[in-house]
Parts: sequence; structure tokens; C-alpha cells
Amino acid sequence: MALPVALEFERPIAELERKIEELRAVEGVDLSDEIGRLEKKLTCLKREVYGHLSAWQCTQLARHPQRPYMLDYVALIATEFQELSGDRCFGNDKAIVGGLARLDGRPVMLIGHQKGRETKEKLARNFGMPHPEGFRKSMRLMRLAEKFGVPVVTLIDTTGAYPGVGAEERGQAAAIASSLYLMASLKVPIIVCVLSEGGSGGALAIGVGNRVLMLSNAVYFVCSPEACSAILFKDAGKAPDAAEVMCITATDLFKLGVIDEIVEEPLGGAHRNPAQTAARLKEAVLRHLDELAGLGPEAITVQRYERFRKMGEFIEVGEATSGNL
Repeated sequence: MALPVALEFERPIAELERKIEELRAVEGVDLSDEIGRLEKKLTCLKREVYGHLSAWQCTQLARHPQRPYMLDYVALIATEFQELSGDRCFGNDKAIVGGLARLDGRPVMLIGHQKGRETKEKLARNFGMPHPEGFRKSMRLMRLAEKFGVPVVTLIDTTGAYPGVGAEERGQAAAIASSLYLMASLKVPIIVCVLSEGGSGGALAIGVGNRVLMLSNAVYFVCSPEACSAILFKDAGKAPDAAEVMCITATDLFKLGVIDEIVEEPLGGAHRNPAQTAARLKEAVLRHLDELAGLGPEAITVQRYERFRKMGEFIEVGEATSGNL
């Protein structure tokens, strides 16, 4: 079995894994005791490292080159997936993929970002950064889902909407705003899942849901730590510091009420066991769909509206009481 690509902070783990694999490859000698001892040491090391990840380390894991993408999850959790293409206006943006599918027999509309792995696919999918036609395609599919009473499940994984001149000329900001407006008023349940990176308007454009779930090593931000560092500190090299103060991890966002549930990944990240990660994600999505099933169309939109209105609530403390704080 090929070992996963090791990030900088994972090197001690990778070295131990490599040593275990080398011992397993030795023939004619019983090394089971030594292998068992090293495996116990490896488990303890993983718990120590992955149990105390910084925000920057989470960002690195979210960007891991072997991490599952949207279509990987679709293959693992859905059946009868039928991709639907085009915005009926300009073209088909491959950075956003969508279509009808079934989750344990339940019809859903799946919509998400797809980054691509090999260079050719990355270019074809624009590294998962949608153009306006991508958001218009997703809106078309959402309206289709509403027409037939099918829930919408979105899978977010993007560094952001494409900022190029062509995208701006075709109405990038207007497309994002229109998508936000549509999702706020859609009369079917919407479950949002942040798989890896949830970047800026590119993520939020398909991120307005009745429930927002997030994988435990994913990050969700208004701009990348590198961009924030360049703006605030005039130094992109201070991205780790920026990541710590931006509150971009699943734990931070759950405490702030931005997301509703953290879906735990296997120890070491989703790329170490994609099937297990997908099973946990599927269970969470179906559970939330069951909880929303009893709400009528109007109640669905009211619940979604109130959910987002609660963000940023604060209490003003009068002069008489402020001195006692």
C-alpha cells in the first residue's frame, strides 16, 4: 500500500510508517513483536500530532494533494448520479459539477466544486474556481430541484471564485449575489458540506443552507491566510499567524455558530480513509435531511433565514451595567 504524501509536520509519522513497511517487507524473519511495538508508538504519535493541529496545519491538510474531491465523495455515497451541464446562457463551467443522484434511495440534487488532480484536469476545471456560468448552472439545477421537490446537497471545496477579467466581464459578482438570493428563498431543504477549502464568495455562493456541515480538517474563510497576511502584515509569509486569528477551523466556526456540525475525519485526515470519511458524511447528511423532512416549504425558508440572521448577534450593555463587567 502506497503511503500518503507527508506534510512538513507529518514527517515523524511518515518516517515511522516507512520503517514499519520496511519491516513488513522482510522475509524469513518473525518481526511481529517489533512491528507491533512500532504500531503502538505510531498510534500514540498520530493522536499527539493530529489532536493538537494549529489552524495553519488544518489548512495544509485541507489542501493535501491526495485529499478526496467532490466527485470522489459522489462515487462513494451516491448512486444513479446523472450530471447536468451548462447554464443555458454562456457555457459549461467544469469547476462546478451538479446533477441528480440518490442517497440510500433518496433523490437529491448534488452540486459542488471539483478541483481536478492531474495538470490537464486542473486546467479544465480551472483549479475549482468557478466562473459566473458555473454559479448560473448551479442556480439552474437548484430551481430544477425546487420544481420537483428534491433536496439540495452542496459540497464545497474551492479557494474562491475566479477573479479574472473575463469572469468579471460576464458578471461574477452579480452571479454570486443572485445565487445567495436564490438559496435564501429556495423552498426545499439545503444541506451544505464544507469538504476541504471553503474560500470567499466562491464557497458562499453555494453555501446558504438549512444546515451547514464541515469536515473536521476543513477550513472556511473569507480570504486565504496568505491573502490575509499580505493585506494585514504586508507579508504573505506570515500566513500561519493570520490563520490563527481568522477563526477558520471547524472547531472555531462551530463555537461561533457558523456551522451546525463537525463531521469527524479518520485520524490523519480524509485522504487516509476516504471510504470511512464518506460514510460519516453520508450519515450526517441523511440525518439532517430526516430532521428537516417534517417542515413545509415556507417553514424551510424561515428556518434558513433565521439561521443566518442569528450570526453576529450581540447584546448592547448599558452604561449602568458596563462598569460591573
